[in-house]
Amino acid sequence: MHGAGVSKSARPNPAERLCVAPASTGARAGAALAEDVARPLLETAAAAGIRRVTSRPAGDVERALGQAWPFPSPFRVDARTAPLAEGLDRVEARARRSLERMGLPRGETLLVSRAADLAGAEGRALWDRLEKLKAQGLYRRIGLCAGPEDDPELLGRRFAADVVRLPCNLLDQRALRSGALEALAVAGIEVQVSAVFAHGRLFSGGDAAVGQTPGLSRTRRRLAEARLDPMQAALGFGLSLPGAPVLVVSCASAAELRAMLAAVHASGRGPGPDWAEFALEPAAAGTLTDLATADAA
Repeated sequence: MHGAGVSKSARPNPAERLCVAPASTGARAGAALAEDVARPLLETAAAAGIRRVTSRPAGDVERALGQAWPFPSPFRVDARTAPLAEGLDRVEARARRSLERMGLPRGETLLVSRAADLAGAEGRALWDRLEKLKAQGLYRRIGLCAGPEDDPELLGRRFAADVVRLPCNLLDQRALRSGALEALAVAGIEVQVSAVFAHGRLFSGGDAAVGQTPGLSRTRRRLAEARLDPMQAALGFGLSLPGAPVLVVSCASAAELRAMLAAVHASGRGPGPDWAEFALEPAAAGTLTDLATADAA
């Protein structure tokens, strides 16, 4: 009896694998995120045991978060850089400003938003700015966002990144099939998986999305035949990935997050299906990135 009780209490909380990216429909387009949306969202996340939050420099998301943190806040907060096209000084100043806007003395991780910024002539100079901010104690870790086509393993090793964020989901399994997820984890680099919900294309209601994404209708049909809820399938796939990566999930409200939490806990019951059956072909999977390049969550 005692042993069974210990086992039950020691069961890991799958919600701890989530990193919340607060957003609203407007915020995804760069508009403001309302404080009355952010506050209950963060409260729900904290109560569920989620300890990671990520922001973006566009719109007013950071300011809304700064006004909505629970007290005391349990969250470790990631931020992303402004585009390098704005200049190195602007990128550094904006990274400092992100902390000010969120009311934080320091952040958890600062991520280069676009791998292409590191591939250009000023890539090393950009990374030096991030290392400077880390050395000053403003961010505990530094990393980068990349796509499967950017060779994320090579980038992570080249810059000795602490964190690499890359898309991987039920439809686009290229990062899994290439071995990038495992290779990064073996190298001691934390992996954050974005686009968990395939930019919404797992969910019904978009004939245009079906036409733009070859194989999507077949995957949706297979999910229906297997009686799998798309949200539960998306999160179940993410939780099954090797190396136990952090799953970055974009949430528009506390209600939406509660639905995700229910799906997370349900997905951990029993063995999952053969997730490979639901993947799009690599060429088709690449269209997901092309159609939503501005959305990193």
